[in-house]
Amino acid sequence: MDGDVQRASASWEVQNGTLAAVDRLRIERADSPTPGLVEGTEPGAGQKSAMFVHSQSFEDLTAETEEEAEPGRDPELQKSGRSEDELQGLVEEDSVEEEQKKESWSESRTKEEDVSSEAWRSHRKHVFVLSEAGKPIYSRYGTEEALSSTMGVMMALVSFVEAEKNIIRSIHADGCKVVFLSKSPLVLVGVSRTCQSDKELMRELQYIYYQIVSLLTLTQLNHIFQHKQNYDLRRLLAGSEHLTDNLLRRLDCDPGLLLSAVTCLPLASSTRDVVSSSLQAAKAKSLVFSILLVGDRLVTLVRKRDQYLHHMDLHLVFNLVGSSSSFREGEGWTPICLPKFNTAGFFHAHISYLEPASDLCLILVSTDREDFFNLSDCKQRFLERLSKRSAYQALKDALKCPSYSVEQVGIPELRHFLYKSKSSGLYTSPELPLVYQTEEEQERLMGLYQDLRSRLHHPTRPLRSIYRCGETENLLAWPPGDQGPGCVCC
Repeated sequence: MDGDVQRASASWEVQNGTLAAVDRLRIERADSPTPGLVEGTEPGAGQKSAMFVHSQSFEDLTAETEEEAEPGRDPELQKSGRSEDELQGLVEEDSVEEEQKKESWSESRTKEEDVSSEAWRSHRKHVFVLSEAGKPIYSRYGTEEALSSTMGVMMALVSFVEAEKNIIRSIHADGCKVVFLSKSPLVLVGVSRTCQSDKELMRELQYIYYQIVSLLTLTQLNHIFQHKQNYDLRRLLAGSEHLTDNLLRRLDCDPGLLLSAVTCLPLASSTRDVVSSSLQAAKAKSLVFSILLVGDRLVTLVRKRDQYLHHMDLHLVFNLVGSSSSFREGEGWTPICLPKFNTAGFFHAHISYLEPASDLCLILVSTDREDFFNLSDCKQRFLERLSKRSAYQALKDALKCPSYSVEQVGIPELRHFLYKSKSSGLYTSPELPLVYQTEEEQERLMGLYQDLRSRLHHPTRPLRSIYRCGETENLLAWPPGDQGPGCVCC
Protein backbone atom coordinates (compact mmCIF):
# COMPACT_ATOMS: atom_id res chain seq x y z
CA MET A 1 0.00 0.00 0.00
CA ASP A 2 1.06 3.57 -0.55
CA GLY A 3 0.17 4.79 2.91
CA ASP A 4 2.95 4.96 5.41
CA VAL A 5 1.18 5.69 8.69
CA GLN A 6 -1.13 3.47 10.67
CA ARG A 7 -4.40 5.19 11.43
CA ALA A 8 -5.25 3.41 14.62
CA SER A 9 -7.71 4.47 17.26
CA ALA A 10 -4.98 6.21 19.24
CA SER A 11 -3.66 9.41 17.67
CA TRP A 12 0.05 10.19 17.78
CA GLU A 13 2.10 13.32 18.05
CA VAL A 14 5.84 13.95 17.97
CA GLN A 15 7.44 15.53 21.01
CA ASN A 16 11.18 16.19 20.75
CA GLY A 17 11.46 13.58 18.01
CA THR A 18 9.73 10.90 20.10
CA LEU A 19 6.35 9.39 19.30
CA ALA A 20 3.71 9.64 21.99
CA ALA A 21 -0.01 9.07 22.00
CA VAL A 22 -2.07 12.21 22.43
CA ASP A 23 -4.62 10.32 24.47
CA ARG A 24 -2.41 7.95 26.41
CA LEU A 25 -2.32 4.49 24.99
CA ARG A 26 -4.28 2.06 27.05
CA ILE A 27 -2.26 -0.20 29.29
CA GLU A 28 -4.03 -3.32 28.05
CA ARG A 29 -1.84 -5.32 25.74
CA ALA A 30 -2.75 -8.10 23.33
CA ASP A 31 -0.44 -11.09 23.26
CA SER A 32 -0.13 -13.20 20.15
CA PRO A 33 2.52 -15.48 18.65
CA THR A 34 0.78 -14.74 15.33
CA PRO A 35 0.51 -10.93 15.37
CA GLY A 36 -1.46 -8.91 12.84
CA LEU A 37 1.11 -9.06 10.08
CA VAL A 38 -1.32 -9.47 7.20
CA GLU A 39 0.16 -8.00 4.04
CA GLY A 40 -1.19 -4.51 3.48
CA THR A 41 -1.87 -3.82 7.16
CA GLU A 42 -0.67 -0.31 7.87
CA PRO A 43 -0.41 0.02 11.55
CA GLY A 44 13.61 -0.65 12.18
CA ALA A 45 15.27 0.46 12.17
CA GLY A 46 17.20 2.95 14.21
CA GLN A 47 20.92 3.40 14.39
CA LYS A 48 23.21 0.49 15.12
CA SER A 49 22.61 1.59 18.68
CA ALA A 50 22.42 4.88 20.48
CA MET A 51 25.28 3.51 22.52
CA PHE A 52 27.34 2.30 19.59
CA VAL A 53 26.71 4.51 16.54
CA HIS A 54 25.99 8.19 16.92
CA SER A 55 25.05 10.77 14.30
CA GLN A 56 25.80 14.44 14.53
CA SER A 57 22.94 16.86 14.07
CA PHE A 58 22.18 18.27 10.65
CA GLU A 59 22.64 21.84 11.84
CA ASP A 60 26.11 21.02 13.20
CA LEU A 61 27.16 19.43 9.92
CA THR A 62 25.92 22.30 7.77
CA ALA A 63 26.95 25.27 9.86
CA GLU A 64 29.55 26.56 7.37
CA THR A 65 28.37 30.14 7.77
CA GLU A 66 28.73 30.04 11.54
CA GLU A 67 32.21 28.53 11.22
CA GLU A 68 33.26 31.26 8.81
CA ALA A 69 31.91 33.91 11.16
CA GLU A 70 34.07 32.56 13.99
CA PRO A 71 37.43 31.76 12.35
CA GLY A 72 39.19 31.60 15.68
CA ARG A 73 37.00 28.86 16.96
CA ASP A 74 37.76 25.20 16.34
CA PRO A 75 34.90 23.91 14.15
CA GLU A 76 35.13 20.48 15.75
CA LEU A 77 34.26 21.96 19.12
CA GLN A 78 30.92 23.11 17.74
CA LYS A 79 29.81 19.47 17.33
CA SER A 80 29.56 18.66 21.01
CA GLY A 81 26.48 18.94 23.17
CA ARG A 82 22.83 18.14 22.47
CA SER A 83 19.84 20.34 21.69
CA GLU A 84 16.22 19.26 21.44
CA ASP A 85 15.63 22.01 18.88
CA GLU A 86 18.10 20.41 16.48
CA LEU A 87 17.31 17.33 14.43
CA GLN A 88 15.25 15.50 16.96
CA GLY A 89 16.06 11.93 17.88
CA LEU A 90 19.57 11.87 16.38
CA VAL A 91 22.26 11.10 18.92
CA GLU A 92 25.29 13.34 18.97
CA GLU A 93 28.83 12.49 19.95
CA ASP A 94 32.27 13.98 20.26
CA SER A 95 33.67 14.57 16.76
CA VAL A 96 36.96 12.80 17.43
CA GLU A 97 35.17 9.60 18.38
CA GLU A 98 32.89 10.02 15.36
CA GLU A 99 35.85 10.27 13.00
CA GLN A 100 37.38 7.14 14.55
CA LYS A 101 34.13 5.26 13.90
CA LYS A 102 34.03 6.46 10.29
CA GLU A 103 37.66 5.48 9.68
CA SER A 104 37.14 2.07 11.28
CA TRP A 105 34.10 1.40 9.15
CA SER A 106 35.81 2.69 5.99
CA GLU A 107 38.68 0.26 6.53
CA SER A 108 36.31 -2.65 7.09
CA ARG A 109 34.25 -2.15 3.95
CA THR A 110 35.01 -4.78 1.33
CA LYS A 111 32.89 -3.43 -1.50
CA GLU A 112 35.31 -0.78 -2.72
CA GLU A 113 35.67 -2.29 -6.18
CA ASP A 114 36.89 -0.62 -9.32
CA VAL A 115 33.66 0.47 -11.00
CA SER A 116 35.28 0.17 -14.41
CA SER A 117 36.25 -3.48 -13.86
CA GLU A 118 34.50 -6.50 -15.30
CA ALA A 119 34.05 -7.88 -11.76
CA TRP A 120 31.93 -4.86 -10.81
CA ARG A 121 29.80 -5.20 -13.93
CA SER A 122 29.31 -8.92 -13.39
CA HIS A 123 27.28 -8.50 -10.19
CA ARG A 124 23.74 -9.68 -10.84
CA LYS A 125 22.09 -6.91 -8.88
CA HIS A 126 23.15 -3.35 -8.10
CA VAL A 127 21.36 -0.85 -5.87
CA PHE A 128 21.97 2.90 -5.92
CA VAL A 129 20.49 5.61 -3.72
CA LEU A 130 20.86 9.29 -4.57
CA SER A 131 19.24 12.58 -3.69
CA GLU A 132 17.06 14.54 -6.09
CA ALA A 133 20.03 16.84 -6.57
CA GLY A 134 22.02 13.86 -7.91
CA LYS A 135 24.21 13.52 -4.80
CA PRO A 136 25.27 9.88 -4.23
CA ILE A 137 24.08 8.38 -0.94
CA TYR A 138 24.58 4.61 -1.21
CA SER A 139 25.88 1.99 -3.61
CA ARG A 140 25.87 -1.74 -2.97
CA TYR A 141 29.14 -2.26 -4.84
CA GLY A 142 31.85 0.29 -5.45
CA THR A 143 32.35 3.61 -3.71
CA GLU A 144 29.81 6.39 -4.04
CA GLU A 145 32.54 8.85 -5.04
CA ALA A 146 33.56 6.74 -8.04
CA LEU A 147 29.91 6.43 -9.10
CA SER A 148 28.96 10.08 -8.77
CA SER A 149 28.91 10.63 -12.54
CA THR A 150 26.85 7.45 -13.07
CA MET A 151 24.32 8.59 -10.49
CA GLY A 152 24.24 11.98 -12.15
CA VAL A 153 23.17 10.30 -15.39
CA MET A 154 20.47 8.37 -13.51
CA MET A 155 19.10 11.59 -12.05
CA ALA A 156 19.24 13.24 -15.47
CA LEU A 157 17.04 10.43 -16.86
CA VAL A 158 14.53 10.89 -14.04
CA SER A 159 14.47 14.68 -14.47
CA PHE A 160 14.14 14.46 -18.28
CA VAL A 161 11.07 12.23 -18.06
CA GLU A 162 9.54 14.31 -15.25
CA ALA A 163 9.97 17.42 -17.40
CA GLU A 164 7.57 15.76 -19.85
CA LYS A 165 5.08 15.33 -17.00
CA ASN A 166 5.71 11.60 -16.78
CA ILE A 167 7.42 9.13 -14.43
CA ILE A 168 10.19 6.74 -15.39
CA ARG A 169 9.61 3.32 -13.84
CA SER A 170 11.94 0.91 -15.64
CA ILE A 171 14.25 0.36 -18.58
CA HIS A 172 14.72 -3.07 -20.19
CA ALA A 173 17.77 -3.64 -22.38
CA ASP A 174 20.03 -6.59 -23.22
CA GLY A 175 18.66 -8.87 -20.49
CA CYS A 176 19.04 -6.14 -17.88
CA LYS A 177 16.32 -4.36 -15.92
CA VAL A 178 16.81 -0.85 -14.51
CA VAL A 179 14.05 0.02 -12.03
CA PHE A 180 13.50 3.52 -10.60
CA LEU A 181 11.72 4.42 -7.37
CA SER A 182 11.23 8.12 -6.65
CA LYS A 183 10.53 8.83 -2.99
CA SER A 184 11.14 12.52 -2.53
CA PRO A 185 13.69 13.65 -1.52
CA LEU A 186 15.41 10.37 -2.53
CA VAL A 187 15.69 8.40 -5.76
CA LEU A 188 16.47 4.68 -5.64
CA VAL A 189 17.66 2.69 -8.64
CA GLY A 190 17.97 -1.07 -9.00
CA VAL A 191 19.89 -2.72 -11.84
CA SER A 192 19.27 -6.45 -12.14
CA ARG A 193 20.06 -9.38 -14.40
CA THR A 194 17.89 -11.76 -12.35
CA CYS A 195 14.53 -13.19 -13.34
CA GLN A 196 12.69 -10.97 -10.86
CA SER A 197 9.89 -8.78 -12.15
CA ASP A 198 9.86 -5.00 -11.98
CA LYS A 199 7.35 -5.23 -9.14
CA GLU A 200 9.63 -7.47 -7.09
CA LEU A 201 12.62 -5.19 -7.63
CA MET A 202 10.49 -2.18 -6.71
CA ARG A 203 9.51 -3.91 -3.47
CA GLU A 204 13.18 -4.43 -2.61
CA LEU A 205 13.91 -0.76 -3.28
CA GLN A 206 11.06 0.13 -0.92
CA TYR A 207 12.76 -1.90 1.79
CA ILE A 208 15.97 0.09 1.27
CA TYR A 209 14.03 3.35 1.38
CA TYR A 210 12.35 2.41 4.66
CA GLN A 211 15.72 1.32 6.06
CA ILE A 212 17.04 4.84 5.48
CA VAL A 213 13.87 6.42 6.88
CA SER A 214 14.17 4.21 9.98
CA LEU A 215 17.54 5.81 10.69
CA LEU A 216 16.43 9.43 10.35
CA THR A 217 12.60 9.63 10.20
CA LEU A 218 10.93 11.09 7.13
CA THR A 219 10.30 14.37 8.94
CA GLN A 220 14.00 14.90 9.51
CA LEU A 221 14.88 13.70 6.01
CA ASN A 222 12.55 16.28 4.46
CA HIS A 223 13.85 18.98 6.80
CA ILE A 224 17.43 18.26 5.72
CA PHE A 225 16.80 18.71 2.01
CA GLN A 226 14.44 21.64 2.44
CA HIS A 227 17.28 23.39 4.23
CA LYS A 228 19.95 22.37 1.72
CA GLN A 229 19.03 20.52 -1.47
CA ASN A 230 22.56 19.35 -2.31
CA TYR A 231 23.32 18.10 1.19
CA ASP A 232 25.53 14.99 1.35
CA LEU A 233 23.38 12.59 3.37
CA ARG A 234 26.28 10.16 3.80
CA ARG A 235 27.52 12.39 6.61
CA LEU A 236 24.51 11.46 8.73
CA LEU A 237 24.40 7.84 7.59
CA ALA A 238 28.12 7.18 8.09
CA GLY A 239 28.56 3.92 9.99
CA SER A 240 25.14 2.56 9.11
CA GLU A 241 25.98 1.15 5.67
CA HIS A 242 26.25 -2.33 7.16
CA LEU A 243 22.51 -2.22 7.93
CA THR A 244 21.66 -1.65 4.27
CA ASP A 245 24.25 -4.18 3.11
CA ASN A 246 22.83 -6.82 5.43
CA LEU A 247 19.25 -6.02 4.41
CA LEU A 248 20.16 -6.56 0.75
CA ARG A 249 21.72 -9.92 1.62
CA ARG A 250 18.53 -10.87 3.44
CA LEU A 251 16.44 -9.82 0.44
CA ASP A 252 18.50 -12.23 -1.68
CA CYS A 253 18.17 -15.25 0.60
CA ASP A 254 15.41 -14.79 3.22
CA PRO A 255 12.04 -16.26 2.12
CA GLY A 256 10.28 -14.13 4.73
CA LEU A 257 11.05 -10.92 2.86
CA LEU A 258 9.97 -12.56 -0.39
CA LEU A 259 6.62 -13.65 1.08
CA SER A 260 6.06 -10.51 3.21
CA ALA A 261 5.82 -12.74 6.26
CA VAL A 262 7.77 -14.00 9.27
CA THR A 263 8.38 -17.48 10.61
CA CYS A 264 8.06 -18.67 14.20
CA LEU A 265 10.30 -20.83 16.35
CA PRO A 266 8.63 -24.27 16.59
CA LEU A 267 7.31 -24.42 20.14
CA ALA A 268 4.60 -26.28 22.03
CA SER A 269 1.48 -24.12 22.22
CA SER A 270 1.39 -24.43 26.01
CA THR A 271 4.96 -23.16 26.27
CA ARG A 272 4.30 -20.29 23.88
CA ASP A 273 1.23 -19.31 25.92
CA VAL A 274 3.34 -19.17 29.07
CA VAL A 275 6.01 -17.07 27.33
CA SER A 276 3.38 -14.69 25.96
CA SER A 277 1.59 -14.27 29.29
CA SER A 278 4.90 -13.74 31.08
CA LEU A 279 5.87 -11.05 28.60
CA GLN A 280 2.45 -9.45 28.88
CA ALA A 281 2.76 -9.33 32.67
CA ALA A 282 6.09 -7.49 32.42
CA LYS A 283 4.38 -4.30 31.32
CA ALA A 284 5.17 -0.63 31.64
CA LYS A 285 3.13 2.51 31.05
CA SER A 286 5.10 3.59 27.98
CA LEU A 287 5.65 0.10 26.50
CA VAL A 288 4.09 -0.35 23.04
CA PHE A 289 5.64 -3.55 21.63
CA SER A 290 7.48 -6.44 23.30
CA ILE A 291 9.18 -8.81 20.87
CA LEU A 292 11.02 -12.03 21.68
CA LEU A 293 12.96 -13.50 18.78
CA VAL A 294 15.74 -15.93 18.02
CA GLY A 295 17.76 -15.13 14.93
CA ASP A 296 15.21 -14.40 12.21
CA ARG A 297 12.45 -16.39 13.94
CA LEU A 298 9.70 -14.88 16.06
CA VAL A 299 8.96 -16.48 19.42
CA THR A 300 6.15 -14.15 20.48
CA LEU A 301 5.00 -10.57 20.16
CA VAL A 302 2.99 -8.57 22.69
CA ARG A 303 1.47 -5.23 21.72
CA LYS A 304 -0.79 -2.55 23.10
CA ARG A 305 -4.35 -3.03 22.04
CA ASP A 306 -5.19 -1.56 18.62
CA GLN A 307 -1.51 -1.06 17.76
CA TYR A 308 -0.20 -3.27 14.95
CA LEU A 309 3.28 -3.97 13.65
CA HIS A 310 3.67 -4.16 9.87
CA HIS A 311 5.81 -7.01 8.54
CA MET A 312 8.25 -4.50 6.99
CA ASP A 313 8.83 -2.86 10.37
CA LEU A 314 9.38 -6.26 11.96
CA HIS A 315 11.90 -7.19 9.25
CA LEU A 316 13.76 -3.93 9.88
CA VAL A 317 13.90 -4.78 13.59
CA PHE A 318 15.23 -8.25 12.74
CA ASN A 319 17.82 -6.64 10.48
CA LEU A 320 18.90 -4.20 13.18
CA VAL A 321 19.46 -6.96 15.71
CA GLY A 322 21.09 -9.32 13.22
CA SER A 323 23.47 -6.69 11.85
CA SER A 324 25.29 -6.01 15.11
CA SER A 325 26.98 -8.18 17.70
CA SER A 326 27.23 -5.16 20.03
CA PHE A 327 23.87 -5.92 21.60
CA ARG A 328 25.41 -9.06 23.10
CA GLU A 329 27.75 -6.88 25.15
CA GLY A 330 24.97 -5.56 27.37
CA GLU A 331 21.60 -3.87 27.34
CA GLY A 332 21.25 -1.59 24.33
CA TRP A 333 19.12 1.56 24.18
CA THR A 334 18.47 3.04 20.75
CA PRO A 335 16.03 5.34 18.97
CA ILE A 336 14.08 3.35 16.42
CA CYS A 337 11.68 4.62 13.76
CA LEU A 338 9.09 2.14 12.53
CA PRO A 339 8.28 3.75 9.17
CA LYS A 340 5.19 1.68 8.32
CA PHE A 341 3.75 2.62 11.73
CA ASN A 342 4.71 6.29 11.71
CA THR A 343 7.43 8.06 9.74
CA ALA A 344 7.39 11.20 11.86
CA GLY A 345 9.37 10.26 14.96
CA PHE A 346 11.31 7.75 17.00
CA PHE A 347 10.32 5.13 19.47
CA HIS A 348 13.06 4.00 21.86
CA ALA A 349 14.01 0.35 22.10
CA HIS A 350 15.62 -1.64 24.88
CA ILE A 351 17.47 -4.50 23.13
CA SER A 352 19.20 -7.30 25.03
CA TYR A 353 19.81 -11.02 24.94
CA LEU A 354 18.35 -13.07 27.78
CA GLU A 355 21.83 -14.49 28.39
CA PRO A 356 25.20 -13.56 26.82
CA ALA A 357 25.52 -16.98 25.19
CA SER A 358 21.84 -17.26 24.25
CA ASP A 359 20.28 -16.46 20.88
CA LEU A 360 17.04 -15.32 22.52
CA CYS A 361 16.76 -11.56 22.08
CA LEU A 362 14.19 -9.37 23.82
CA ILE A 363 13.16 -6.04 22.27
CA LEU A 364 11.02 -3.65 24.32
CA VAL A 365 9.75 -0.65 22.33
CA SER A 366 8.78 2.43 24.35
CA THR A 367 7.50 5.95 23.71
CA ASP A 368 9.63 7.36 26.56
CA ARG A 369 13.27 8.20 25.82
CA GLU A 370 14.04 8.19 29.57
CA ASP A 371 12.56 4.75 30.22
CA PHE A 372 15.73 2.62 30.00
CA PHE A 373 15.87 1.49 33.63
CA ASN A 374 12.15 0.85 33.76
CA LEU A 375 12.38 -1.44 30.71
CA SER A 376 15.46 -3.11 32.14
CA ASP A 377 13.32 -3.94 35.17
CA CYS A 378 10.62 -5.31 32.84
CA LYS A 379 13.17 -7.70 31.37
CA GLN A 380 14.13 -8.98 34.81
CA ARG A 381 10.49 -9.51 35.77
CA PHE A 382 9.95 -11.41 32.52
CA LEU A 383 12.93 -13.68 33.23
CA GLU A 384 11.81 -14.32 36.79
CA ARG A 385 8.31 -15.25 35.68
CA LEU A 386 9.68 -17.55 32.95
CA SER A 387 11.89 -19.36 35.44
CA LYS A 388 9.11 -19.76 38.02
CA ARG A 389 6.83 -21.34 35.45
CA SER A 390 9.58 -23.61 34.03
CA ALA A 391 9.18 -22.16 30.55
CA TYR A 392 12.75 -20.91 30.24
CA GLN A 393 14.16 -24.42 30.03
CA ALA A 394 11.54 -25.35 27.43
CA LEU A 395 12.66 -22.37 25.36
CA LYS A 396 16.28 -23.47 25.60
CA ASP A 397 15.31 -26.99 24.54
CA ALA A 398 13.43 -25.60 21.52
CA LEU A 399 16.56 -23.79 20.39
CA LYS A 400 18.29 -27.14 19.95
CA CYS A 401 15.88 -27.96 17.12
CA PRO A 402 14.79 -24.66 15.55
CA SER A 403 13.55 -26.25 12.33
CA TYR A 404 12.29 -29.53 10.90
CA SER A 405 13.26 -31.73 7.99
CA VAL A 406 11.15 -32.10 4.87
CA GLU A 407 10.89 -35.84 5.56
CA GLN A 408 8.74 -35.05 8.61
CA VAL A 409 6.04 -33.68 6.30
CA GLY A 410 5.51 -37.19 4.95
CA ILE A 411 5.26 -36.40 1.24
CA PRO A 412 7.51 -38.71 -0.84
CA GLU A 413 10.01 -37.04 -3.20
CA LEU A 414 9.31 -33.59 -1.76
CA ARG A 415 12.55 -31.60 -1.52
CA HIS A 416 11.54 -28.22 -0.16
CA PHE A 417 8.60 -25.83 0.10
CA LEU A 418 7.41 -22.45 1.35
CA TYR A 419 3.91 -22.07 2.76
CA LYS A 420 2.34 -18.84 3.99
CA SER A 421 -0.81 -18.42 6.03
CA LYS A 422 -2.49 -15.30 4.64
CA SER A 423 -4.61 -14.73 7.75
CA SER A 424 -1.70 -14.64 10.22
CA GLY A 425 1.11 -13.32 8.01
CA LEU A 426 3.32 -16.26 9.04
CA TYR A 427 5.11 -18.77 6.84
CA THR A 428 6.74 -22.12 7.38
CA SER A 429 9.57 -23.87 5.58
CA PRO A 430 11.71 -26.93 6.35
CA GLU A 431 15.47 -26.85 6.60
CA LEU A 432 17.33 -27.13 3.32
CA PRO A 433 18.16 -30.71 2.30
CA LEU A 434 21.62 -31.82 1.30
CA VAL A 435 21.02 -31.14 -2.39
CA TYR A 436 20.66 -27.40 -1.64
CA GLN A 437 23.51 -27.00 0.83
CA THR A 438 25.97 -25.21 -1.46
CA GLU A 439 25.77 -21.45 -1.87
CA GLU A 440 25.22 -21.80 -5.62
CA GLU A 441 22.30 -24.19 -5.16
CA GLN A 442 20.70 -22.02 -2.48
CA GLU A 443 20.94 -19.01 -4.79
CA ARG A 444 19.40 -21.05 -7.61
CA LEU A 445 16.56 -22.26 -5.36
CA MET A 446 15.80 -18.73 -4.19
CA GLY A 447 15.80 -17.62 -7.82
CA LEU A 448 13.19 -20.27 -8.60
CA TYR A 449 10.97 -19.04 -5.78
CA GLN A 450 11.40 -15.42 -6.91
CA ASP A 451 10.47 -16.36 -10.48
CA LEU A 452 7.39 -18.27 -9.34
CA ARG A 453 6.19 -15.40 -7.17
CA SER A 454 6.80 -12.88 -9.94
CA ARG A 455 4.66 -14.91 -12.34
CA LEU A 456 1.89 -15.45 -9.81
CA HIS A 457 1.69 -11.73 -9.04
CA HIS A 458 2.30 -10.39 -12.53
CA PRO A 459 0.67 -6.93 -12.74
CA THR A 460 -1.14 -7.66 -16.04
CA ARG A 461 -1.14 -11.48 -16.32
CA PRO A 462 -1.40 -12.99 -12.82
CA LEU A 463 -1.67 -16.78 -12.69
CA ARG A 464 -3.88 -18.96 -10.50
CA SER A 465 -1.39 -21.80 -10.38
CA ILE A 466 1.89 -22.91 -11.91
CA TYR A 467 3.27 -26.37 -12.60
CA ARG A 468 6.66 -26.53 -14.29
CA CYS A 469 8.85 -29.52 -15.15
CA GLY A 470 12.52 -28.67 -14.95
CA GLU A 471 15.77 -30.55 -15.44
CA THR A 472 16.44 -30.95 -11.71
CA GLU A 473 13.03 -30.50 -10.04
CA ASN A 474 9.34 -30.03 -10.71
CA LEU A 475 7.76 -26.86 -9.39
CA LEU A 476 4.25 -26.18 -8.13
CA ALA A 477 2.91 -22.83 -6.92
CA TRP A 478 -0.41 -21.15 -6.19
CA PRO A 479 -1.24 -17.55 -5.23
CA PRO A 480 -3.06 -16.13 -2.18
CA GLY A 481 -6.42 -17.65 -1.44
CA ASP A 482 -8.09 -19.70 1.24
CA GLN A 483 -5.07 -21.98 1.28
CA GLY A 484 -2.55 -19.16 1.27
CA PRO A 485 0.29 -18.86 -1.22
CA GLY A 486 2.56 -21.87 -1.52
CA CYS A 487 5.59 -22.74 -3.59
CA VAL A 488 6.70 -26.35 -3.73
CA CYS A 489 9.81 -27.92 -5.23
CA CYS A 490 9.60 -31.67 -5.89
